[in-house]
Amino acid sequence: MQDQCLVTLVRPPILSTKRAFNNEATPCIGFAYVSAYLRSKGYDVRIVDGIAEALNQYWEPSEFPGYHCQGLTIEEILDRIDPHTRIFGFSAMFSGEWPITRAIIKAVRRRFPDALLVAGGEHTTALTEFSLRDCPELDVCIRGEGERAMYELCEAYRAGKNFSEVGGAAYFDADRNFVEVGPDRIREVDDLAWPYWPEGYMEKFWEAGKSYGVQTARDMPIVASRGCPYRCTFCSSPQMWTTRYILRSVDDLIAEIKSYIKRYDITALQFYDLTAITKKRWTMEFCRKLIDEKLDSLKWSLPSGTRSEALDADTLGMLKRTNCNYLVYAPESGSPDTLEKIKKRIDLSKLTRSVLEAKRQGIIVRTNLIIGFPHETRRHIFETIRYGLYLAWKGADEVTINIFSPYPGTEIFADLVARGRLTLSDQYFLALTSLNSDYTSINPLTMNDIMGPRELALYRIGFMLINYIVGYLRYPSRIWRTIRNIWVADEQSATVFEHRVKDALRRIAVRS
Repeated sequence: MQDQCLVTLVRPPILSTKRAFNNEATPCIGFAYVSAYLRSKGYDVRIVDGIAEALNQYWEPSEFPGYHCQGLTIEEILDRIDPHTRIFGFSAMFSGEWPITRAIIKAVRRRFPDALLVAGGEHTTALTEFSLRDCPELDVCIRGEGERAMYELCEAYRAGKNFSEVGGAAYFDADRNFVEVGPDRIREVDDLAWPYWPEGYMEKFWEAGKSYGVQTARDMPIVASRGCPYRCTFCSSPQMWTTRYILRSVDDLIAEIKSYIKRYDITALQFYDLTAITKKRWTMEFCRKLIDEKLDSLKWSLPSGTRSEALDADTLGMLKRTNCNYLVYAPESGSPDTLEKIKKRIDLSKLTRSVLEAKRQGIIVRTNLIIGFPHETRRHIFETIRYGLYLAWKGADEVTINIFSPYPGTEIFADLVARGRLTLSDQYFLALTSLNSDYTSINPLTMNDIMGPRELALYRIGFMLINYIVGYLRYPSRIWRTIRNIWVADEQSATVFEHRVKDALRRIAVRS
């Protein structure tokens, strides 16, 4: 590929309040897949990752008082861009970071007035026309999966064609009419090139002790499936992926894992899937293959959260046997009324039995809960708190409660906008970015019709404190484990709580 058609993918730094505790830096697997696909088609692709290239470097954007960024400054990002770049791809993954992403896009446009500027991710998929109007410097957005769409955009741009035949493209035509081409899901996932990680990229995260879930020395992100077959009203997945759920073949996944062992000598896998385990047969086949290929000494975890239908005693036994060291369930609520309202189609009693069985098998377990949905009353909140404390009492290592986040692209978000409860603005985006990572906030962004933000913040922080007190006092061996992992074992943690405390201590040390 000639230099004049070089593609540069740009990722913004992390934007959060200065007190945020849980906005963690993670490898950008989306860019790894897009760059691998483009490279397989002959393109020269560069990645400027505003997070990876300046981990634990903090700066304060003057236009967003009270907030700071972790990563490269805008000028540093511009300085790292190859001047021959003709096509840019921007990661617009999280709506909470849209203000800083927009600022970077504007700065790139000033530096590269004739380049093609493309943005993709969850944010632009959910708020496509808004993003194009809010940032006129953008030429086109990609809705949904990015690999094939980005390639087709590059090809159309080089040929001087419009984007009307590019699946997933959205743009304004010459008459300023909004044009949106329906996204086309990738079905042949086993034919996709494995993620491309630039030389030294992953090492930056390992040296800084950064990873998505629990820490080991060399954690590798990996994806075994695409999409989610469910329609939870608080989740934007149906917009991003539709409800088509596609599993990779076990053989292709195992081959990728073996390549990472050979290249990186990895110590653990972290599955970034939306819903990693839905089919028992596939899960058992994967575990048996790990054993057959003598890969069962490699730790692996599911930090994103998963469902319980396929996680019975037999399956959990295989997870334990193959060294699954961290398993996250996502019941979301302890209230049957709320579960029905948000279309979370789970049997809470069966999920509870699966959680307790996982603990009996010796797997470290976390469960994710949410309070403050717009319809909820105090009774619903207390049902969820009671359920969470029950799980903590029974041995779940981590039980987190977050306040409902009104994410763009969700069914609840659309209802809130229609009712005039929510207006798109920088104030909304900035409030969203640290909603569940800044536990000191007494006035978080909330959308409940009955309870105010301070009351919900009190429930959240009160539950979290009681949850950990219960867990550590009822299971005192965890006290020594946590002390050892925080202060002695530099390259490991058993829970995300331990990992985040270690990361906070590193930040303090860097700043001092």
